[in-house]
Amino acid sequence: MTSTPVIDVDHLNLSYGDFHAVKDLSFQVRKGELYALLGTNGAGKTSTLETIEGHRTATSGTVRVFGHSPRDRSAVRPRMGIMLQESGFSPDLTVRESVRLIGELSQRADRVERVLGIVDLTHKAGTKVSQLSGGEKRRLDFATAVYGNPELIFLDEPTTGLDIQSRDALWDAVDKLREDGSTIVLTTHYLEEAQQRADRIGLMHKGTFHQEGTVAELTQTLPAAIRFSLPDLLPALPLRATRESDGKFLIETFQLQKDLHTLLVWAHDNAVELRELQSGPTRLDDVFRAIGNA
Repeated sequence: MTSTPVIDVDHLNLSYGDFHAVKDLSFQVRKGELYALLGTNGAGKTSTLETIEGHRTATSGTVRVFGHSPRDRSAVRPRMGIMLQESGFSPDLTVRESVRLIGELSQRADRVERVLGIVDLTHKAGTKVSQLSGGEKRRLDFATAVYGNPELIFLDEPTTGLDIQSRDALWDAVDKLREDGSTIVLTTHYLEEAQQRADRIGLMHKGTFHQEGTVAELTQTLPAAIRFSLPDLLPALPLRATRESDGKFLIETFQLQKDLHTLLVWAHDNAVELRELQSGPTRLDDVFRAIGNA
């Protein structure tokens, strides 16, 4: 990755009348990284993305894509691929015609057959869009976004409606694009995808960043958890624990390895079976839930 950002957002503000949707937002996306922009409902991420993509004008602040204003379509659009949450393809066009049309409009060079092969739609090339299943339409959305191997690709809920094989194939294609140098901006409600794949995450809430960083940096803001069940009438636990509604015990800790060792030694010394024992660091969805309590 180079130090020159592909996307540079500086003190972005977006207002709709009296409603301040995005508030003084600043962040950068570096070349070659997968950046996940996540947020609660109404957080402002859609407005932010629409501004970066050139579909909306900022109320104040600046946005640069490849060093240009995103409204400079001739400079930016041929280098950018966008997979929207919902497609706008004509139902009367075939799959092949739809991909070719988007390629011509985006001014990117590629072969339709190559792109259809990536998304396993070669056998549907002559099928009208209206006759595709929901998952097939989603794969067509992806095909048009990656036509020509653009340098910057926006993926908005890319795996919604896809079966597990199609999801795996899509992420394999994304990995290949990244190997070739593409930068990816992801929005998704499947937080496990962001946790597994994002280099960095911007977590928006009420128009600005609640947190930004790597998955490790975000999850380390909350304690790890140790959960287990115990038989009755036992010696006192060696660590402070709470009893949950399902009867299990919960230990929250910022020293997972140390406290788990303490618990296991206590169980061994007292011949206690820790039933249904589970332990692990905080997950991204726990961080996401905690936003509502911030």
